[in-house]
Amino acid sequence: MIGLNGSFIFPPFLNLMALIAERAGRVHIRVGGNTQETATLVDSLADGKAIEKQHVDLNTPTQTPTLLYTPEILYLFANISALVNAKWYLGIPLNDTANLRLAIAEYGDRILGDNLLGLQVGNEPDLYQRHGHRPLGYDAQSYFGEFGTVVAALQADTSVSVINNLIGPSIATGDWHPEDVWNTGFIPAYTNNLAALSVEHYPDDNCAAIYQGFGTPKDPQTEFAAYLDHSAGMKTIQLYLNTSMIAVAAGKQLIMFETNTASCGGFPGISPSFGAALWVLDYGLQMAYSNFSHALLHVGGQDVYYNPFTPPPTNQSLYRQWTIGPIFYSVLAVSEALGSSNNSQIIDLNANGGDLHTPGYAIYENGNLARLALFNYMTDPSGANDYTATISVGGGQTGLPNGTPAQIQVKYLVAPSVSEKFNISWGGQSFGGQLESDGRLQGNLTIETVTCDQTANTCQVKVPAPGFALVFMSSGAFDESTPSATATFATTAWTKTMHTATMDPAALATSNGHMGMGGKLGSTSKGSNGAMKAAGVYPSMVALMGMVACAGMMMGTLVRQL
Repeated sequence: MIGLNGSFIFPPFLNLMALIAERAGRVHIRVGGNTQETATLVDSLADGKAIEKQHVDLNTPTQTPTLLYTPEILYLFANISALVNAKWYLGIPLNDTANLRLAIAEYGDRILGDNLLGLQVGNEPDLYQRHGHRPLGYDAQSYFGEFGTVVAALQADTSVSVINNLIGPSIATGDWHPEDVWNTGFIPAYTNNLAALSVEHYPDDNCAAIYQGFGTPKDPQTEFAAYLDHSAGMKTIQLYLNTSMIAVAAGKQLIMFETNTASCGGFPGISPSFGAALWVLDYGLQMAYSNFSHALLHVGGQDVYYNPFTPPPTNQSLYRQWTIGPIFYSVLAVSEALGSSNNSQIIDLNANGGDLHTPGYAIYENGNLARLALFNYMTDPSGANDYTATISVGGGQTGLPNGTPAQIQVKYLVAPSVSEKFNISWGGQSFGGQLESDGRLQGNLTIETVTCDQTANTCQVKVPAPGFALVFMSSGAFDESTPSATATFATTAWTKTMHTATMDPAALATSNGHMGMGGKLGSTSKGSNGAMKAAGVYPSMVALMGMVACAGMMMGTLVRQL
């Protein structure tokens, strides 16, 4: 998804990450999850591979494969950081605490340096017992002890120079609640080692449709409505409001370390929809309002519905064949809404009398209103359910002088309906349809300018059904969120270097097929010829398309030293 090794990085991935970094200031990427618990770093692998899947443990519900990987993977991450401002989270394996494997910390520290944000200790430990990874009786106090074992091991490891960048407890809020961990004394005991507190949570799951033992599969059509109003994000965050206050009091960041529409890959029809894009956008802003520092969306393989982006299958090599999901538009919109200053403050406006289908947020910078984020979850092509938001700054009963600007700028995220998958635009720009993207926005940027009535102290902004409007209250707020130039990356790898046979389609339509070709065989593959073969003996395929792939080095500064 991101590259093959330190010298072969996929340009579409770089293009996508650059879009985020230019809006948010930098992009945070976590590599890990269930796979990190059994992953092992080795010096080398056969055929020069950087990563290799081993056996799959069929006894675990998610059937996660064991991974072997080499330091080349970390060079890949470092080289991405040299090209875009990417920072990384990695995970320490915790499947065998009696024989900890700390190579990921040692090499990560050495190769990534300041680009390594943190090391996760345990992925969803509250599910360890349920998934058969720990014995009966494993609880939050048990995890507290294992975290201490990791801390002691890192302190004793002279190859690790940074030991205050640990992330935990990363529970799924499945069999435990965060308070179960806090009640062990976790935060004061490890405060000098903790970079941030973390949780992981999905609002729903589609596991029964994929794995045995999860009950009756859920009907996506029935589940869809749960994502189409403001209550969806609020209900999820309700679990963590107390934890967010605890984190603030402790002076620690709180990170939603893994989330998306539904665990086990999401729901068909829901996760790759514009409705999910609105949900992620609302959910992200609700997390910001609730004092989460940031959140990480899970990205999976080809069979995952909720991916923000998906590369083409490995046997397809054309450059513009990535598929960008609706959720990636949400990532850009959240980045622009919050800006890159890292000083933004956000308020849930309880807009329109608390109407769950038309929520809104106000984003302040240094105490001044910078942007408004306005939603409309309804689908109505007639326009009857579009609504007009009236915006006033100061005046009235506020006790402040009128402050409404002479004009404002508005950027729209729109689609024909909440079920739409590809006909989506952000500021008039799009990534196209399935297997059509190279990671760059296509089309001309469209920003609407609205003239305000300063006498009445009002501005009026239309919010389409369905849609999202990001309102910039000043030119400075707009400039902060809008890149002046976009870095893009071209490929230096060559494929399909051999010409193959072509034919005019018009001639093919009027041809006699194989008439007159008895006993004659040919090939379009390099190295083959049209030599006669014994009558009645034919190859299993008439023609094979030849493809030669040459790995090229990405232009730019590449890190290649220990």
